[in-house]
Amino acid sequence: MQNSWDQDGADAIVRLGMGYRASHALLSAIEIGVFTELADHEIEGEILIGRLELHPRGARDFLDTLVALKLLKREGTRYANTPAAGIYLDCTKPSYIGGLFEPENGRMHADWDSLTAALRSGRPRSASAEPNAHPYAPLHDPAKLEIFLSAISGANWHAAHALAERFPWGDYRQFVDIGAGQGALCSSIASAHEHLSGGGFDFPEARPSFERHVARQSLSHRLRFYPGFLLEDPLPPADVLVFGDLLCHWNLDQKKLLLGKAYHALTDEGALIVHGTLIDDDRKDNITGLLDSLAMLLHTPGGFEFTGVECSAWMAEVGFRETSVQRLTESEFMIVGIK
Repeated sequence: MQNSWDQDGADAIVRLGMGYRASHALLSAIEIGVFTELADHEIEGEILIGRLELHPRGARDFLDTLVALKLLKREGTRYANTPAAGIYLDCTKPSYIGGLFEPENGRMHADWDSLTAALRSGRPRSASAEPNAHPYAPLHDPAKLEIFLSAISGANWHAAHALAERFPWGDYRQFVDIGAGQGALCSSIASAHEHLSGGGFDFPEARPSFERHVARQSLSHRLRFYPGFLLEDPLPPADVLVFGDLLCHWNLDQKKLLLGKAYHALTDEGALIVHGTLIDDDRKDNITGLLDSLAMLLHTPGGFEFTGVECSAWMAEVGFRETSVQRLTESEFMIVGIK
């Protein structure tokens, strides 16, 4: 009789159920500054433990846990960042994404603890999740807002460069990134295509960071900041508008409202680009998109992620005559609508 026990399946379930432990190890490493301390060089373990002000009990296990997670590498007793950690978790680099996870160590982890309640009630757990709240609302401290915006820039680094390469920008003259943050995507596109001008639209709180970033790239003469409130104000006119990880925060009526506003702001033959981590059309494979949608349940009153087919249908409904879905990176896609 064949053994009905599937040990590999059981191990996979245990790893999944205990996944929060690895997550907390990463979050603590970011909070402590492990990856920034290591930067681009090796450090002897005892010296690293001292610089990080860690207690000897647990310190070695903690660092070796990061080795096992492929975030650090160790030769003998000397530690160093892996290539990915060095690029994305050293806060001195423009590609740093660690700021995305800093809220996770507190408020956002507590939100996920209430997933069952949210699934039963359909209501977000976050007290700050008001119907028209924007993502910068909880970040009253300008320094925290800067960290958050920098992290968003780092997280979108690959998508921004892919978008600069894969969209036919030569057919257009002016573009505006809606929800531009500090302007990293604008800068990437404008740097790659010298004929383009435009800028970024976002809540007024983002203006100082946007203008500093654009000035550092010597692009202030071609890129400007458009302050406004997304649901209330008209969008700036342009040949191309870009929505990046934006529509997921809003309910269906608001999604269609924003798509309609984009349609009216575009010039004839203009293009709207919606990019982000979509849910796959069969709703079976893209775990990132599905988990992002559950995050919208926890953090917004009506937001949700969507498939390319769904977004294309909404675009057609508000007037776009042609749509297409294309892969940008391993996990990101863009949906292009032509007016």
